[in-house]
Amino acid sequence: MKTKNLLVSFCAVFFALALVATVNVSATQITNDYAVTVEGLDAYSNYVSVVAGEDITVKVYFTANVSDTDVTIDAELDGEKLKTSSQTEVFDVEAGKAYRQTLTLKVPFELKDSISDDLILSIELDGKEYKTVLNDITLRVQRPSYNAVVKSITVPSYISAGETLSVDIVLKNMGYNNLDDLYVTVRSTELGLSQGPTWFGDLVKIENCTDDCDKEDTVAGRLYLKVPYEVKAGAYSIDVIVYNDDTKTTQTKQFVVKNDYASNVIVTSAQKTVAEGKAAEYKILLVNPTNNVRVYTIIPEASKDLTITADKTVVAVPAGSSVEVTISAEAAKEGKYNFLVNVLTGENQVSTANLELNVEGKTLNATVVLTVILAIIFLVLLVVLVVLLGKKPQKTEDFGESYY
Repeated sequence: MKTKNLLVSFCAVFFALALVATVNVSATQITNDYAVTVEGLDAYSNYVSVVAGEDITVKVYFTANVSDTDVTIDAELDGEKLKTSSQTEVFDVEAGKAYRQTLTLKVPFELKDSISDDLILSIELDGKEYKTVLNDITLRVQRPSYNAVVKSITVPSYISAGETLSVDIVLKNMGYNNLDDLYVTVRSTELGLSQGPTWFGDLVKIENCTDDCDKEDTVAGRLYLKVPYEVKAGAYSIDVIVYNDDTKTTQTKQFVVKNDYASNVIVTSAQKTVAEGKAAEYKILLVNPTNNVRVYTIIPEASKDLTITADKTVVAVPAGSSVEVTISAEAAKEGKYNFLVNVLTGENQVSTANLELNVEGKTLNATVVLTVILAIIFLVLLVVLVVLLGKKPQKTEDFGESYY
């Protein structure tokens, strides 16, 4: 009897402890009533598939067991090589109330040799006093249907103006399906340069690869851009555009241009000051840094107040040399005048020289100046003559003869 009572007492204590433990476990959880959707699908009742490299929306629904503050929800996608995570803003919960929180995660792209794989989605609710770790969710990650990835763009560290920029491109099919008739265009909007579209061929999907898979789902090619001599030194961007009927990808790369000739048109002195009616001369140096003869056309902009002429209007400059052009400008009245001289090669404007003419005072006629000088000399001589004539000669003392 005593043994039976002892056994009953032991069972009662055990169940009491178990009940307390259950109550304590439940009490330490923010929630044990929750649901999760991924892209609008119930993640616990569906084997949800997502696309590698894309953003997905994860929504967590739960009813709070307790009241707590400073609560956040952390979500993490854990792959073999990469992890991505997201966290909500801080919020408060009250016991018995239902809540919904939304997170956005980037699906890692770590599918190397397969078209699909599994990732684990882990979610945790963490408050100031309590915490809940939700059951893990398995997501199926698939490659995008069509995805031409630019694996690399290689350009020289820098080139000189006038040289040709070589652009080496490596493409890989990272999609679920084959890529047929792939084309590539290289473009620099800043410089107005473009080459392509150039056909790069067909790329198969991974599961169709044979023993030489690297050559079947990957292709390399080179395109060229001729950089003009007139380009200013600095950093520029090129866009590599890869496309076919199913997909389009754009990636940007920078390159640096060096130019020892900041301008092919050099003005030695852009400001001149002369008197009214006097012509000012400006020297413009035309430089040809290319390997071919260049023909420049000089076109001064007309002005009603100025007379502008050039000693040469069409100039052929040999390769690697320069030619000087003289521009004359004359104004009939005082003032400050600004005018332009345009320099073209063919129909393209190479440069514009901004020149300034200051006209001050009047220029005296040479005959008038000579007459004034002669008049001054005549007056000086006349004064000298008058002075000389005004002097009387001294009287000579007369001594008579003396006899002894």
